[in-house]
Amino acid sequence: MKKIKFLMIAMMAMMTSAAFVACSDDDDDNAPISNMERYQQEVDATVKAQKKHNKAVLLVAFGSTWQQAYDAFDLTQKEYAQEFADYDVYLSFSSAICINRAMAGENTEKRSFYEPKYWLEAFGRVQYAEIIVQSMQVIPGEEFSRVVNAMKDFGNNSNGDLDDQYMSRVVLKLGMPLMYTEADAKYLATVLDQNFSKYAQKGAMLFMGHGNPDEYDTYKANVRYTQLEEALKKLNKNYYVGTVDMAENFKVQVRERMIEDGFVSGNVYCAPLMSIAGDHAHNDMAGDDDAWDNGFEENEDGEVEDTSWKMYFDHMGYTIDAATYKDTGADGLVKGLLEYKNIRDIYKAHTKRAEIVDFYHSMFPEE
Repeated sequence: MKKIKFLMIAMMAMMTSAAFVACSDDDDDNAPISNMERYQQEVDATVKAQKKHNKAVLLVAFGSTWQQAYDAFDLTQKEYAQEFADYDVYLSFSSAICINRAMAGENTEKRSFYEPKYWLEAFGRVQYAEIIVQSMQVIPGEEFSRVVNAMKDFGNNSNGDLDDQYMSRVVLKLGMPLMYTEADAKYLATVLDQNFSKYAQKGAMLFMGHGNPDEYDTYKANVRYTQLEEALKKLNKNYYVGTVDMAENFKVQVRERMIEDGFVSGNVYCAPLMSIAGDHAHNDMAGDDDAWDNGFEENEDGEVEDTSWKMYFDHMGYTIDAATYKDTGADGLVKGLLEYKNIRDIYKAHTKRAEIVDFYHSMFPEE
């Protein structure tokens, strides 16, 4: 009896063990994949489905969740596909926040954008012979460094899963931001004057860029805003360039420069010096946020917070044509740079002059 009982217990144990093994195998087969794996699979599928040529252009923007911005990106991508007819053209966001909010359909229909690293990995898997990554940034600042770092990782096959022979022969190029050099800033001034001279003839024409805090001014690129203002003033003294994030170049300092020039009243117009019109353009520049309480209190950086440029200059005694900040049509000012054809043409020219990058001997050393 004891022997039979022992055998029965042993058989039950074996069956239980087998059941656990079976469950474990099933769990492995059906285990949920990480978001990173899922994103890579989705990008891989997109590239495989859309690959028509042996060369690719990847446009990399910071991102947005505004439909107006999506329209500008879509128009830019469409123009690129027409002008670079031998290339497949893709669009990427570098901001995880913008990507996640776009996927959730925060302000518009749900859209799927992915970081550059997923696109580059997918390009390597289908083995594009030439890859141009075009930075859609205005200056080579913090966001540009993300673009560069993604290219470094790809160029060095950081995942270790791409074919070594392919990696030794793939041509990897980088298209520079709008104001990569001082010469770029000077040329941009002439193009901006074509678009905004009618406002500068009637009053102060202010451009609001983003800029970087000093600790994030990776390639010391904030100077481009100063160089742009200097170039613009040679065309019309009524041009000014400020930022939302560059020390000593906030709207308060812009007004100080205006006063030094004798511009203490009159018409003021503002336009975003950013590739698209998103939160900064609609809220920080043209919004109705107003912290006025019988005066403004400046923070330790000399900036007035929680007040848009429009409202600040209104309280400072200047004349604001509110209609120009609400109209995003042909005559409106709340438009990103990519909504102007002559600006898109500059980006495309930078793509045509894209430089081959050897990331083993990079012109962008590690920080």
